[in-house]
Parts: sequence; structure tokens; C-alpha cells
Amino acid sequence: MASGTTSIVPKSRWLATSALGTAFAALILFSTSSAPAIAANSSKEMPPLPAGYGQSRFQIAMRDGVRLDTIVLSPTDTTRSYPILLMRTPYEIVGSWSYLEPAFTAAGYIFVMQSVRGRYKSEGDFIQMTPHKKVKRSRTDVDASSDTFDTIDWLVKNIPRNNGRVGLRGVSYGGFYAAAGMIDAHPALKAVSPQAPQADWFAGDDVHHNGAFMLASAFSFFSMCDRRADHSHTCAWAAPLATDGYKFFLDMGPLSNADANYLHGQSPEWDVMMSHGTYDELWQARNILTHLRDIQPAVLAVSGWYDANNLYGALHVFDAVRRNSPRTHDTLVLGPWAHGQWVRDKGESLGVLRFGSATSTDFIETIELPFFEAYLKGDARPNLPVSRVFDTGRNSWSSFDAWPPKAAEKKTLYLRAQGALGFEPPPPAGTGYDEYISDPDHPVPFVRDHGFDMDPDYMAQDQRFTANRSDVLTYQTAPLTEDLTVIGPLLPRLVVSSSATDSDWVVKVIDVHPEDAGAIQELVRGDVMRAKFRNGLSKPVAMQPGQATNIDFTMLDVYHTFKKGHRIMVQLQSSWFPLVDRNPQQFEDIYGARAEDFRKATQRVFHSPDHASHIDIGILPSGR
Repeated sequence: MASGTTSIVPKSRWLATSALGTAFAALILFSTSSAPAIAANSSKEMPPLPAGYGQSRFQIAMRDGVRLDTIVLSPTDTTRSYPILLMRTPYEIVGSWSYLEPAFTAAGYIFVMQSVRGRYKSEGDFIQMTPHKKVKRSRTDVDASSDTFDTIDWLVKNIPRNNGRVGLRGVSYGGFYAAAGMIDAHPALKAVSPQAPQADWFAGDDVHHNGAFMLASAFSFFSMCDRRADHSHTCAWAAPLATDGYKFFLDMGPLSNADANYLHGQSPEWDVMMSHGTYDELWQARNILTHLRDIQPAVLAVSGWYDANNLYGALHVFDAVRRNSPRTHDTLVLGPWAHGQWVRDKGESLGVLRFGSATSTDFIETIELPFFEAYLKGDARPNLPVSRVFDTGRNSWSSFDAWPPKAAEKKTLYLRAQGALGFEPPPPAGTGYDEYISDPDHPVPFVRDHGFDMDPDYMAQDQRFTANRSDVLTYQTAPLTEDLTVIGPLLPRLVVSSSATDSDWVVKVIDVHPEDAGAIQELVRGDVMRAKFRNGLSKPVAMQPGQATNIDFTMLDVYHTFKKGHRIMVQLQSSWFPLVDRNPQQFEDIYGARAEDFRKATQRVFHSPDHASHIDIGILPSGR
């Protein structure tokens, strides 16, 4: 199919590949001189090993004596040495080799999969988003960084025919462990690839966005993959509790009912979240970004533009390393992918969108494998750009020497009267606002089919299903007379008021295709700002009813060309359910809200010269 075109992928086909991705997520998402080997075979039937590889299994002791379950796949060719490629995960490692890319197995590596402490057959206590301990005063001061160091130290001393160089990579939760593992790194660790890494669970990853609770994602994950009542320390992946997530979560009522009616105390992390409703010491300690300083290994940060879970983590890990370790080789790759899609399929399509090529294969062959080959086998000088990113409007890759590119120019899109949107500010004589009623009992759905979890393709779904709702404001430009490439973060600068003391403000930026191209409304970026956190995530502040209030926040980056004849659309709303939990629209601890606290609110969005709501964007000049 020609580059830049869009066609429909049957929903049944997407669901089939999505199911494979869910199974894969269970595998990747997320010292002493010797270690006792345990039986390589288990009662669980395992998929065959890659051709030319043998398996060993060890319990590797950390500095505090806790032993971590570790599987090692080594090439059976003993005529040469090989680098080690390590993956640490809170998910099942048995059978995880089924997802090793053929390009890597053919190139020749020693693959190591390890369950982190407290998970599956690894000893110790599992701590969600394990806080990093900057100062370690004794052998009992351990964290994900020290466990990675101790594991690498044992591997290079005990695994035959390793060449003394180690790479570390992981996706989702595994990406968090990759990022944590490059702090105070072992000298043998030469290259790290945090892919869709969780980095900050309150600011922007898959548990909160700007303080707003990501209900569908969090409930699904923690109900199945937190420590269970039977202390099995494993993930109990199961079918969702309902097919209609919108109805299920609406019927559930206030968040307090989740534990009372469904979790029954079996998810300690849910209880933790429900008692920490602001960006307090608990969440701040779990933020890995503040510790990404003086990083020595080379870094390859990866995610997808449609990664609803952890695009935030990849962007911010890359940025933190770039700012705080300027001598470190640091590369960012962003493809047209949902969460972990680049390791799940060829990356040819997502939802209704087709990308004109096998984008995942391209990434593996031209970026990921050369990155590890150079640092683990070669001269450590890969020919890689600072950023390799995919234009989701043109369906093409671009390389830049910075991210966002230095050539990007700031432009401002103003909301105008009568649903208009443009680069000219409101006229001097302009006045007014647009108004709607936000009703927590009838929230705006985030997908048409009311999915239960965070649908993997929700960011690629046609947005026309909200067109007739009175609680969604829509603004759009005239058809563009030339291509317009938007690049970098999007910065809403809204002036609003509410009859309530708190409310959510959801902003969606949409590419409206012309009639001859299907007329779909393609979501380019959407995000939420909880108003009480507008001045900071640690100290919530109430809105004053009826008073004009600035709601300023930063949406995640984009790289999208709005083509000639298309329109840019901006939609504003105050709910996005059940992707985001319902705001009772009262200034309170939402996690303790009662059913009677949820009330309607009258919302106003201003677009007068004195209160000019707008979105600041970056534009890439033509030919750059």
C-alpha cells in the first residue's frame, strides 16, 4: 500500500494479535563465586529452545544472600566467545525465549532471563517500582541497581565463553529494570535499552497521568499481577470480569468499592495507591528519573507514538540521560506502535491504520541489533542518530541530531468562536466562551466498544463516536492548503471555569481526514489534567467556582504531518471513561469519595482576547 494511506484492519484480526501481545506482556512487561544449578526441566511444558542453543538454570545469590532465579541460553557452538544479553523481569521467565528475535539468535548471544526478587522462583520481597537507594551503607541496602550489578558480576565470572561484555534490555516493567540497572553500573555493562520503561507512576506512566488515575489499566493489572492472598508472587492472568468496561466501572461506583467488592484485600498495591492520592514521598521515591545521572553504558530508549502505557517513560528516560550524562551515547527511537508492539509483530498496522512497511522489522535490523553489536562485539561506534522517529502522517522514518529537533518552530493554535481553530488570535472585539455540562454519571467513553482494559489500539481508533455528545467541545481548522508537520510536545494553555471545585480537562488533538480518504478522525495525541494538580502534583488546590482559571500542562510529544486537505481538530471534555477514573467534581480525596459526592458541573472554556485558550505546538519547516 502506498505510503501515507489508511485502510481498515478487521477488528477480529486485531484482537487475535492483541491476545498474543497480552501473553507476551506477561513475559517482558513489565555476588558469590558460584551458584547452585537447578533442574533445567520443569513440570511446565516449555517451547523449544532456539536452534543452536542450550539451557542452564541457576539461583544466583545477591549481596544480601537472596537468590534470584535465572535462566541462561548459550550457543552450542563452543569455538568462540559471546556477549551476554540480560533481561530482568517481574514476569514468568520460563518459555520467554519464544520471543527472542531471530536476528539476535542468529547473530549469537548468551541470553539471560532473570525473575526479580520476590517474583516466581526468586527469593526475597517484591516491591513495586523498587525505590533506588543512592547511599548503600551495608550489604542489606539493596535495590534493582545492586541486583543488576551482582547478577552481571556473577555471570561474567561463571558463564563459559562470555566475552566480558553485557547488554541489558527490557520492555514495560522490564524497561524499568533496564533503566534502574544502568545506575551505578557494573563495568561490564556496555549497552542498555529501556523500552517503554515505567519511570514515574504518578506523573505520566500507566497508573496516573498528571495526577489523574488511569482506572482501567490499573485495575486490570493489579487485580491480576499484584501479590495475591496465596503469596504465590505470580501473575494470575485471566479473562476480564466484564466485556463492557464502561458499564462495569460505572456500576462499581466510587473507587473504594473496588477493594470491597472485587479485590478483597488481595492487592496490597491497590491499597497503597488508594492511601496516597498526591505526589507524596512514596511516589517521589519510586521516580527513577531523578537517579539517571553519570550513566556510563550507552542508552537506546524505545517506545511507540501509540504507547498509551509508557511513552512518558521512554521520552523522560532519554531526556534525563541526555541532560545529566552528556558524554553518554543516548538514542531515542519512536515508531508507530502500541505498547510493546515492536516485539510482538512486524509493525505494519495498528487498529484502522496501516503504516506502509514492516516498521518493527526495520527497527530491529537497522537500529536495535546494530546498537548491541557495536557495543558488545565491535568498536562501540554505531552509526546511529540521536533520534530516529516515525512520522505518523506521512508514514516515513526521519533522523535528527536532537529531540525535539532544533529546527522546530513554535506556533500557537487558538480556540475560536463557533468551533473554529486557527493560528490567528481572537479578534480584539471577540468575546465569549463555550459551555457544557459534565455529568459523572454519564462520562464520555474513551472507546466506542467500551473496552474493559486500556485497549492497545485506543489511540488509533476513529474518534467520530463522540461527535454527537453535548459534553464534548470541538474546534477545527479549515482544510489545510499545504502539509503541516507538528513535532515535539503539545502544550495546552486553557482558560476555563467550573461551577465545581475540581474537575478534569481532557484535550485531544485529532487529524480529520477528508471524505475521499475515509473521513476518519485520527487521534494524534490525547491527555488529561486534573485541575486540583494544576499548580503541582504534591499540593492540590481547589478551583474557585465560576472563576476563570488557567489550566496549563504538557502533553506528550508527537511527530505527525497533517496533510493538505486534512483539518486539525481539538476536542475538550471533562471525562474519558474508564481510561481515567471519574472525578466527583468536588475538591476532595477522590480515592475516599462517596457515591453522593459525584455531582454535575457547568464547564466553560474561554476564547476571548483576554482569556485566549490555545495550544502551543512545534512546527517543522518544509524541507527540514
